[in-house]
Amino acid sequence: MNISIRLFLGYFLVVGLSAWFMFDIVTQEVEPGLRQATEETLVDAAHVLAEMAARDLAARRIHDGNFASALQAARQRLFAANIYGVKKESVDFRVYVSDAQGIVVFDSENKLLGSDFSRWKDVASVLRGEYGARTTREDPNLPHTSSMYISAPILWQGELIGVLSLAKPTVSLQPYIQRAVHRLRSDGFAMLALSAAIGLVFSFWLMRSIYGFIRYARAVSEGEKAKAPTGGGRQFSELARALAAMRERLEGKQYVEKYVQNLAHEMKSPLTAIVSAAELLEAPLPEAERQRFACLVRDEARRLQQVIERMLQLARVEQLQRPEDRQSLDLGELARQCAESQRVALEKRSLRIQMEATGNFPCRGDAFLLRQAINNLLDNAIAFSPSGGLIQMTLERHANRLRLCVRDQGAGAPDYALPQLFERFYSLPRPATGRKSTGLGLPFVREVAQLHGGNVQFTNRPEGGACVRFEIEETPKSKNPLFAGVI
Repeated sequence: MNISIRLFLGYFLVVGLSAWFMFDIVTQEVEPGLRQATEETLVDAAHVLAEMAARDLAARRIHDGNFASALQAARQRLFAANIYGVKKESVDFRVYVSDAQGIVVFDSENKLLGSDFSRWKDVASVLRGEYGARTTREDPNLPHTSSMYISAPILWQGELIGVLSLAKPTVSLQPYIQRAVHRLRSDGFAMLALSAAIGLVFSFWLMRSIYGFIRYARAVSEGEKAKAPTGGGRQFSELARALAAMRERLEGKQYVEKYVQNLAHEMKSPLTAIVSAAELLEAPLPEAERQRFACLVRDEARRLQQVIERMLQLARVEQLQRPEDRQSLDLGELARQCAESQRVALEKRSLRIQMEATGNFPCRGDAFLLRQAINNLLDNAIAFSPSGGLIQMTLERHANRLRLCVRDQGAGAPDYALPQLFERFYSLPRPATGRKSTGLGLPFVREVAQLHGGNVQFTNRPEGGACVRFEIEETPKSKNPLFAGVI
């Protein structure tokens, strides 16, 4: 199972269980809490009514006195009260009065007159001087028929002359209980939905950081230039810096080992030739032979020098994560300057360069590295072009990139060589001299292109010759006139 799903399920399980327990506890407390609040109100009302009934009970006119008349008028009153969405239209409490012996002498519904309530909990408690309250079902099998009874003493001139009991059916509380439970459920589901959304966002944020490290690790394993991710919080940033430092140390060690091996391999042949020529020069030789071996030593020494210089250039570029001297440039102008700098080499081979570029080609990068890369492409095109041939340089935009195409009219590269052209030290013989180069030019061009967010491709042209496409990232466009010409 995906780790993001595991994280989300774990988070949602904790939140869901917490919400369920909270909802269950609150739901169980809704009805008791509402009953307690109602009981507190009934206590106040019972004592007020007991005080109002005292005079009529003492005068033995509790049935037809002011208290009975006022109570009857109140029970017959019709009104429209909207209590938080619950409509109330009549008085729904019941009142009965017992004498000092617990015998009912007044009942607002005229059903309990003469009944002995001295053993009912509410009345008995008040007669003993205690707080009296009870809840009783009219029908023991029907929970909704229960009523709450609150009793208060009726005092006259300091003596207990009776007990007033105020009853309220609990069914009148059900709308408020149901409304509270419904509100809790709807808010609970909304809270769960919000928690799920927060969990998804958190899981996505965490997995985005983790996948950033995965992409970074894959890029490193494939030898690509990659920047360690720095998002995801302080711990992730520290982990990224630690991985980057570890990568640099491991790559540095592997890099040195690899280049020492490559350098030793490439230096072996010219050094062998130099040593052999030097040994021969120690003996007396004809002037012509001496000159030939001296030239051999000089050429092989230059070849060694060129290999070392090219390897140092390539090593420097390969270790960069981004251009060092980043500045705003125009790739078209840079290509034109490179073409101008090749004028002497072109004249030796009677070659021409035709350049086409429409508009401005802005980019940001290292001018020195880009100039070296373009010159390497032109060196290859000149070396493999037939005398009197034409080299075409074309600049165009392609998918938010700037593409420089260098085409020659040579023989192209053999099919077997195409996959190896960008490998270090791989080179093909030059048609003019039959000698190979260092094999570091195209790898250098590829590193420069990748350093600037692009790439390079080599293809054979159907009509003959080779085409090298050098691409880098483009910066915002601006309008400039077309320049084209033949050098």
